[in-house]
Amino acid sequence: MGIYGGSEFSARRDTWQRTLLSAKSLNNGKNDAKHRMDDVKNTVTKAAVISATLVLSTALFSMAAFAQLPVDFSQTRITTTELRDDIYMLQGEGGNIVVAVAEDGLLVVDSQFAPLYDRIKTAIGAISPLPVRYLVNTHHHGDHTGGNAHFAEDGAIIVSHENMRNLLAQGSPNALRGTQNPPAAPAAVPTLTYANTMTIELDGFRAELGHPVDAHTNGDSYITFPDANILVTGDIVTFGRYPNIDFALRGHIDRMISATDAFIAMVDEDTIVVPGHGAIGDKQSLIDYRQILSTSRDRVKAMMEQGQALEEIIAAQPNADYDQAMNVEQRRIDNWIRVIYYSYRPI
Repeated sequence: MGIYGGSEFSARRDTWQRTLLSAKSLNNGKNDAKHRMDDVKNTVTKAAVISATLVLSTALFSMAAFAQLPVDFSQTRITTTELRDDIYMLQGEGGNIVVAVAEDGLLVVDSQFAPLYDRIKTAIGAISPLPVRYLVNTHHHGDHTGGNAHFAEDGAIIVSHENMRNLLAQGSPNALRGTQNPPAAPAAVPTLTYANTMTIELDGFRAELGHPVDAHTNGDSYITFPDANILVTGDIVTFGRYPNIDFALRGHIDRMISATDAFIAMVDEDTIVVPGHGAIGDKQSLIDYRQILSTSRDRVKAMMEQGQALEEIIAAQPNADYDQAMNVEQRRIDNWIRVIYYSYRPI
């Protein structure tokens, strides 16, 4: 098995990566590495200030609107979907999990919530008795990283983009709720990170990681399994529901759209797309999703340009057609408008 800072990308992957990195030139030089580290620290500090300001601001939303309903994990069932070439998707409560089986071990993408670990481990064991060698995190949100420490305790190496590692190690804001997430337990923090791209090879497959700049968060990763023609997007893409955008950490609706454009350019008609949440899709699913993003953005932005306030836009429900088509709950409908609005008018 091996890990590489670069890889032999396909022509589509090369084009894709250049598109994603066009907004920000990155390299591995010491000065740039220090700059990126300082930049991440500054982002976390600024985001903490934003979070505190939210609590005091007259523009604060009702906290009840953002309160997450308690989850009874005892009722959560882990389901397994076979994708192809010994690669599987697990679903339960939280982000989608991907399990890739090699001759000498497993690579897993994302870990959902800690209380589900035993059930996740059982589901993985039903696929293969081999140990998990690597756990790759697509981003830092708790519904994708809650089980990290348990995987690490069982011997997995946790992998992420370098920004994501710092967010878990230092803590991060939740801008919509006006709260601060504390630092993760040391065992949950990734120990293997990358800046631009990384390739992980096990005996039987390779996984290629890349970093879309400031789309869903500032620490996103996507994963491709080129030999199986599978793309794992993290929460840059969600099917059947609106995505979240972590605007306190540089997430932005425009870059969600540009990242999705890059995904569309990279895949073909046979690609299996595993979103951060929702059922698996394909190239057409990405095209349809992109339409939802761009249309929602254009509607909200037009109302902003007309001088309408956030709460007026929310009350107007400009995306009612999509709300109904996807049967979206009211909290997510309102929050979708908020994250678009705050992409352009940071708090």
